[in-house]
Amino acid sequence: MSQATTSSVSAREIEQFSRLAENWWDPKGPMRPLHEMNPLRTEWVDTRIAPLHAARGGTLKLLDIGCGAGLASEAFARMGHDVLGIDASGEAIAAAQVHRAAHPLAPGAGHLDYRQGSAEDLLERSERFDVVTALEVIEHVTDPQQFLHLLADLVKPGGMVAVSTLNKTFRSFAFAKLGAEYIARLLPVGTHDWKKFVSPADLSRMGRHAGLRMTDIAGMGFAPGKWRATRDTSINYIAIFTRD
Repeated sequence: MSQATTSSVSAREIEQFSRLAENWWDPKGPMRPLHEMNPLRTEWVDTRIAPLHAARGGTLKLLDIGCGAGLASEAFARMGHDVLGIDASGEAIAAAQVHRAAHPLAPGAGHLDYRQGSAEDLLERSERFDVVTALEVIEHVTDPQQFLHLLADLVKPGGMVAVSTLNKTFRSFAFAKLGAEYIARLLPVGTHDWKKFVSPADLSRMGRHAGLRMTDIAGMGFAPGKWRATRDTSINYIAIFTRD
């Protein structure tokens, strides 16, 4: 069970992202990098959970923690998974619900629901999922080790956990912090705190301590016109774990 005694939610981070909720679905707005990255990260996860889907049969129950306004949640539902998107920001959840209502899922898609709250809230209700995703979230929580314990507690035995984040390197500081926020203005200033970035080695170690085994990892790099999976994990990367 989780070792958590305090909330994983950072009030400062939630306040910051709540201010962006209204423009979350604008592909040329402040969330443009997430819009561009989203197909890669959701398709990468979908490919790696396919064996779990085949083994368990039926529709996978997927939890998207820190879903924001639902970019990944909607994509996963359109892939056929039953998705619960949860976020501590009421403004982000409201934006997600508005977008879902304006863009109904096609027949054959999975069920999609949104809820304001935290991982701790779900644990109190004893809810468990086949797959848990936390995409661009762990670098914003109060305690990453505690957060991974929460993810492990929320996934069923044999289930999978996907985490995408930023490596703690000079390159990530130069490109993801200084470049993206201050030079290219791709992200609002203050979006990231480089000190909270997490290296793949630390993520793997914290995962093991939480009972999660990392089974695959890939870098995410922006080539002309498109984000692509790469072996270079020095800036953005995505990893998947299995709970044994």
